[in-house]
Amino acid sequence: MRYKVLIADDNAFVRTALHEIFERERDFDVCAVVENGSEAVEEACRVHPDLIVLDLAMPIMNGLEAARVLRQTMPDVPLIIYSASPEQVSQQVAESIGISGLISKSDRVSVLINAVRGTLRRKAA
Repeated sequence: MRYKVLIADDNAFVRTALHEIFERERDFDVCAVVENGSEAVEEACRVHPDLIVLDLAMPIMNGLEAARVLRQTMPDVPLIIYSASPEQVSQQVAESIGISGLISKSDRVSVLINAVRGTLRRKAA
């Protein structure tokens, strides 16, 4: 099975890199790539992803604001924060919003891929 992933990050380099990394994996299709939280909400409603990767610091609507809206509109879609400073969000706050994972951009990208796979497996179980 191939899972549809939506990527939201304000940095063009990160968006392109994540798109290419996910597309190289056999079990993922990137269904949308956007540059802010508002676009993430809009595109998610249009393309119905299986999982959403959100940057924390984005213009217009940041990752936490987008996560709150997405949780209300699509409560079953897992959300992962992929940020340069995920420590700005406590685990308690993340769980209260419904965020499945907080991954640092300083970690190897395999940490993100494994977190996405693990989250999708738990959802499917």
